[in-house]
Amino acid sequence: MNVRDLIGESLAGMLARPVRTALTTLGTVLGITTLVITLGVSATAGNQIVGRFDELIATAITVEVPESPTAPLVSWDAIDRVTRLRGVVSAAALAETKDSANLSVRSTDIVDPTRVTAQTLTVLAATPGLPVAARGRMTQGRFFDAGHVRRADRVAVLGDQAAELLGITRLDGAPAVFIGKHAYTVIGILGDLRRERNLAASVLVPHTVGKRFGLRDVTRVLVNTSLGAAGLIAGQAPTALSPGNGDSLQVVAPPSPTRARDQAQDDVNALFLILGLVSLVVGAVGIANVTLVTVMERVPEIGLRRSLGAARRHIAAQFLLESTLTGLTGGVIGASAGVVAIVAISAAKQWTPLLDLRLAVAAPLAGALVGLLAGLYPALRAARMEPVDALR
Repeated sequence: MNVRDLIGESLAGMLARPVRTALTTLGTVLGITTLVITLGVSATAGNQIVGRFDELIATAITVEVPESPTAPLVSWDAIDRVTRLRGVVSAAALAETKDSANLSVRSTDIVDPTRVTAQTLTVLAATPGLPVAARGRMTQGRFFDAGHVRRADRVAVLGDQAAELLGITRLDGAPAVFIGKHAYTVIGILGDLRRERNLAASVLVPHTVGKRFGLRDVTRVLVNTSLGAAGLIAGQAPTALSPGNGDSLQVVAPPSPTRARDQAQDDVNALFLILGLVSLVVGAVGIANVTLVTVMERVPEIGLRRSLGAARRHIAAQFLLESTLTGLTGGVIGASAGVVAIVAISAAKQWTPLLDLRLAVAAPLAGALVGLLAGLYPALRAARMEPVDALR
């Protein structure tokens, strides 16, 4: 049997039942399409993945300031030096101690034994730039400013959860909260925090007032940078905050956007690769089943061909070629559908599609390989038939 006759017989076997062949090919089409879309969209969206990350995480730096037995490592006015660094969008300093984390705060000076009037809240000292640095907004009132700090006014800003616990919902009556024996006028409520969410259950006071609670030294600095400047500022901020003692400060910087992009790409690729392989396995099983059924239906034909002189290798080659052509057809259709899907997704997202020519060539070959492997058992079974048994 020459190659031309072999191909003709194989095509005739495929086209004899076009609906069955089409349904058999569908599994391979789905698998190859999934693989092409996965790799193509991943390459196309590689640069856009960074933009999908939370911009806050990619630009937020926290500087932890340890306690010093002598002079404080970071002064309150050091924030001004940080904000002058190129790439810094906002910055604020906080002070918190173990004692200030469990202070009794109440909204009334009347002690009523029949009801709970006091709450255990965290009291923090902060600089005026905290709302912007914490990516929040004043839901009511205002935050204290440099004038309040300079005069050491007894004012306080409540986190929205702290205000709810204390029963303060309006500020038009100039409500006050009592921390210890002293009253502090509530001038604002801070909410919608996208960073330092624990501030929602805290009481914030100017750092000049916080000294009464042991909040003398800066313990944490929040810095927000421009996108891409986090790595540079992470190296410069300690020196700006504490010249000569920068190595003593601990900087918590976001991971590299490139590394995060690569990790996200790997996760997406792994997920869709598994789905594509599952689809390919389903397609291979379908091709194997249909090829096996075809062998059983064509037993008389096989017996007749063997009686007329066809060798075992001729029968095996014919059925192997049929399954391979089925897989190749599915690979070509799947690769074409995947490329069209990549272009459509890129157009919908206004991206520039990136198409790898090697992928377009490898996808049909992968489909043919799946068909070849799926047809091995049916082809071997057909080749083992004896002419007498087949004709009987």
